[in-house]
Parts: sequence; C-alpha cells; structure tokens
Amino acid sequence: MTASRRAVIATGIGGAGLLGISLSSPPGSRRFYLLTMGLAGTWAAGALGSGPLPIGRDLNLIQRRELCYALSVPVLTGAGAFGLFYGAARIARHIPALDRAIASVLRYEHDGSTPVVLLTASANALAEELFFRGALWALVEDSHPVTTTTLAYAIATATTRNPALVLAGAATSVLFGIQRHATCGILAPALSHLTWSLLMLRYLPPLFRPPAG
Repeated sequence: MTASRRAVIATGIGGAGLLGISLSSPPGSRRFYLLTMGLAGTWAAGALGSGPLPIGRDLNLIQRRELCYALSVPVLTGAGAFGLFYGAARIARHIPALDRAIASVLRYEHDGSTPVVLLTASANALAEELFFRGALWALVEDSHPVTTTTLAYAIATATTRNPALVLAGAATSVLFGIQRHATCGILAPALSHLTWSLLMLRYLPPLFRPPAG
C-alpha cells in the first residue's frame, strides 16, 4: 500500500470519527469549536499530505472573461443548489423526523456564535473538497469516482446519526463530483460548496425552531 493510499484511508477514518464526535458536542461550547476546526484541519492535512491536488483548468492560460466564468459559475451553482435545498427544507418542516434532524444541526447556529460558526463551516467546506474531490478522487479516479466519493461522504456523515445530513451530503456530493469531473480540479466544487454552506447557514435557521432542551 502506497503512502498516499495510507494517508487517504487514515484521514477518512479519522475525519469520520471527528465529525460524529463534534456533532455530539453541546452547541456553542468550546469543545464543539475545537473539534470542528480540528476536523477541518484533519481533512486538509490528509489531503495535502497525499500529494499534489489539481486546481482545475490552468488559470494562468485563460483570458479574463474565461476566468470570470470559471469563478462565477461555481458560485451560481452553489446558490442554485441552495435554492433547491431551501425549497426541500420547507417541505421537510412537515415531516417530523426530518424537521427534528435539521433543527438539531441548526441549533449550533441558534445557540452559538454566528461568526465562529460561519468560520468553522467555511473551513470545513473547503477542507472537505480538498479531501473528497481532491485526494480521495485521485485515489479512485479510475473506478467511478463520483459514485465512490459520494458513498464515502455518506458513510462519513452517517457517524452523526442524522438522516438530514446524510441525505444532504449525498446529494451535494453528486453535484460537486460532477463539477470535479467537468473542470478537472477542485476549485469549482470548493467554491460551490462554500457558497452553498454559507447560504444554508444564513437563511435556513429561521425556518426551524431549535429543539427543546
């Protein structure tokens, strides 16, 4: 087994464990913030330690108009994905199991420091793309990478025992995987993931009441 493969496997196991532990921490607690930043560091360090990661099309060789397109399309894609999820969330409010699952995640924004929550969410969005669409993708590129990375992310989020996170993670992983395939790099999925995460944290909490207790 190569050093790159060992690094990816170890990071995947460690990251999944940290994800589950972090979302069992009290909202707004020092422990939650330390664990979520540690999680971002784990994904990023494991990805960067596995070898070079492709950004995408060579940005030094494309014209300014093409550069604006390469940056704006992923942001708009992330915003569009948020729109679909926002609509789905309004429906999920009427499904008790999903309503409770989403509210239990959003309590970290309700009860915590909004700037710090946004910081940790941004760090994890970018770090996850470094790992799943970067290091892990390179490892499985010859064997259905979109499907494989989606399954891997779904398994990682399953450690939270939150069905809403598993469903959202699987859906977004398909989207980000398609972007990774189309652009040959991690820049587009990273920008889309970051945009989606920030919009979700900004506009979803008012739809859901934090769970009692």
